[in-house]
Amino acid sequence: MASLDAAPSRPAAPLRGLPALWRRLRRNPVTFAALAVVIVLIAVALLAPVVAPFDPDATEAADALQSPSLSHLLGTDVYGRDQLSRIVFAARVDLLVPFAATAAALALGSLVGALAGFRGGFIDQVVMRITDAVLAFPALVLAMGLSAALGNSVGNIVVVLAVTQIPVYIRLIRGEMLRVREMEYAEAARTVGNPPWRIALVHLLPNCVPPLIVQATLAMGFALLTMAALSFLGLGIQPPDSEWGEMTAEGASQMVTGEWWLFVFPGLAIMVTVLTFNLIGDGLRDFLDPRLRGVR
Repeated sequence: MASLDAAPSRPAAPLRGLPALWRRLRRNPVTFAALAVVIVLIAVALLAPVVAPFDPDATEAADALQSPSLSHLLGTDVYGRDQLSRIVFAARVDLLVPFAATAAALALGSLVGALAGFRGGFIDQVVMRITDAVLAFPALVLAMGLSAALGNSVGNIVVVLAVTQIPVYIRLIRGEMLRVREMEYAEAARTVGNPPWRIALVHLLPNCVPPLIVQATLAMGFALLTMAALSFLGLGIQPPDSEWGEMTAEGASQMVTGEWWLFVFPGLAIMVTVLTFNLIGDGLRDFLDPRLRGVR
């Protein structure tokens, strides 16, 4: 009896979903470390009452302007408030406000940009001219003007940051929509009788998501910098609320007298957070770019 040949082994299917994401993250240690830092920052913000060693608003005149020590790891400010506790509680505002502003700008900018790119014609011209007019103002100058006009409450700061980001998403999604609306699957969607809104939102917009995700991640860092700059200039979050930009503004006036910790530690918190968002955005660009998937 003739022996049966062994069936040829088929190549293993490529990992998909979470296993593939985990594998690529391990191959990119910088992005993995940045993601870990962001997760730690979010955990610290959520668990601020547990993590903070002191009440951030508790004043103690006898402990004013203490340098970093075992009792106050990051020192105290002019009112005797613990700097570490203030930085920990400030993480709530400094993460929530940029996230809310970026999410609002992403949602509104995507819808407007998708409409302009898909419809074209007069609507596209009107939307892009308004977008160009807004982009003509430097983002910080526009944010300063809007913050001075609306007020510096947390809700108004979210609106101000969202307005400065919306034009970026409009231009980005419009360009992507102009590209994908001529693809074969767009023609197939029209052929089977889909209404225009369904073609734009269901068939085309999801294919424009990867660059939006990268832009949103980078915009988080930019929003944090803008909010810190507004607070530093007195147009952002105001005392007694803790915010990293406002804390650096308080510490700047004490640098000349040697109280360096009031400025350095809040500034380091801003720098590390913005850097991690930028590194995550760069890693997501490599992960979502089809041309680079076989490299990483």
